Amino acid sequence: MKYFGGCDVGSTYAKCVILNEDGKIVSDATIRSKINPVKSAELALDEAIGKIDDIKSAEELSYLIGTGYGRNKVPFADENISEISCHAMGVHVTNPSVKAIIDIGGQDVKGIAIDTDGTVKNFAMNDKCAAGTGRFFEAMANAFEMTLPEFCQLSLQAKNTIPITAQCTVFAESEVISLVGEGKPMDEIAAGIQLAVAKRCFVMAKKAGATDSITLTGGCAKNAGLKKAIEHVLKIKVVDLAIDPQLMGALGAAEYARQKGMA
Repeated sequence: MKYFGGCDVGSTYAKCVILNEDGKIVSDATIRSKINPVKSAELALDEAIGKIDDIKSAEELSYLIGTGYGRNKVPFADENISEISCHAMGVHVTNPSVKAIIDIGGQDVKGIAIDTDGTVKNFAMNDKCAAGTGRFFEAMANAFEMTLPEFCQLSLQAKNTIPITAQCTVFAESEVISLVGEGKPMDEIAAGIQLAVAKRCFVMAKKAGATDSITLTGGCAKNAGLKKAIEHVLKIKVVDLAIDPQLMGALGAAEYARQKGMA
């Protein structure tokens, strides 16, 4: 049996997916990224490979592709492919009916349109500001003195929304701390934060050609409050994926590795 790997080294998390010849996921791993991207890739690969009896190291994979911001640092990778292409392919093999993606990573937001074969039709990216990214949500959770999962659920309880006007992560955090200090309802502040991010995603979604549905990838795809806000702003359905949305880049890389390794 041959095995094929995809390793997505992101700014916040490193992910690895290993497929067999049939394209089935046989192993995966997600770890917090280290300062050194090589170390991040090694740890993610080792954890995923450790779950498979047939192989002992990344060198034994038939083909390995690196992706993410640290894609050039993946040990033993046969080549690297951009995370935009890999997210598109990952979503395509998970749910071929989905043709548009908002990928919210640790430090950027991307809108991606998928062609019928899983390749990228077009894309748009906001990487000039951390507002609306995973780092932004971590900062907001810290301002609320909550864990990130707790914060992501908080806005679902809100009956009203308190708008957040600041567009910068630093200023938004200061604005939120002031509102909390004034005794404003925390769930309504959280709803305002989710709505502000959803509005930033609107342009990306339109550039990705979203018409009737879209899906979210990246760790922020697990944010239930953000999903609800995006559906409200875009007036379209956000499709849930059957596979962990945080793994989409690694899955797409592994699928590209499988296609190249089986050719």
